[in-house]
This record gives sequence, structure tokens and C-alpha cells, in this order.
Amino acid sequence: MLSLLKRADEYYACIADLIGTPEVLSMDAIPQHVAEVSCLFHCIFVSYLSFRVCRFLGLDYEAAARGGLLHDLFLYDWRVDGSHASPHAFTHPRAALENAARLCRLSPIERDVIEKHMWPLTLRSWPRYRETLIVSTADKICAVAELFRIYRLLRLGTRFSAAVRLLPRPVSGKI
Repeated sequence: MLSLLKRADEYYACIADLIGTPEVLSMDAIPQHVAEVSCLFHCIFVSYLSFRVCRFLGLDYEAAARGGLLHDLFLYDWRVDGSHASPHAFTHPRAALENAARLCRLSPIERDVIEKHMWPLTLRSWPRYRETLIVSTADKICAVAELFRIYRLLRLGTRFSAAVRLLPRPVSGKI
């Protein structure tokens, strides 16, 4: 149990400066692959899984956690016509990268993760780092877990939702 808490603290240390920002918290109001899963939940799910895998493999787990958290920071509901450039699957990585770059300074790995997380769908954008491949794979695994509601079996929704409610909220109130 102690090692689990230590990993959670290490993970939080990687994303602490990002997780309470209005931009990141606003993803909680945007549905992701299924209506009951928010973009924020999905990004935390991808980020944490990527953190764990990269940490295990001795890779840059901090960049993977941060890039995973910001990989879908596109800040619009892709189901609403006219809210974005089409097709969403091909254009949202660029929107997320632009939003993330305005939010914080990005390392080369974080930039690559955000920009190329849709690989292999975007065949021309080959991942440059192993961390990008891991986040891209985690993104697909999490999307499948959301679509088939597998995360419910693991009670991840309860855990992540509780964690999101405990996050610091911006002073201004509404996001």
C-alpha cells in the first residue's frame, strides 16, 4: 500500500503545475469517447497509465505523464458541428498542441507526445520518442476501456472522479 501511495505522489508531482489550471479543469465539462467520460478523466487515465509504463521501463515518465495529460487539450466538444476544423481525428492534435504551448513550456518529448498521439492514424507524423509510442498506445487502450466501459470493472471512474473533485479550483469560480 505504501508503494501505491508513493507512486501516486510521484505522479502528482509530475503534473502538479498543470492539473489545477482552468484550461485543464475545463476538460471535465467536455465529453470524450462516451458521454459519461469527460475529456479530463480520459486524459488522466492516459497520463497515469503512460506514467506507470514509462517509469517501469526507465523512460522519461514525467514527460509521458505531462504529455498524456495535455494530449487532448483541444477544448471543444467535437460532436458539435462547427466547433472545430474537420475531421477531428486528424486536426485535434494540432489544437491541443497550440493550447498546451500557451499553457506551459513543453519539452521536445511532450510536444511530440501531444502532436503525434494519433499515430498510426496520422501516418505522416511518425513518433520520434518511445514515450510518444507509449502514450499513443495508452490512448487507444483507454479509449477501448471507455467504449466498452471496462474502466467500471476496475472502479477507475470512482477513483478518478474523487481525485478530480479534490483538485484545486481556480479562484475565479466558473471555468
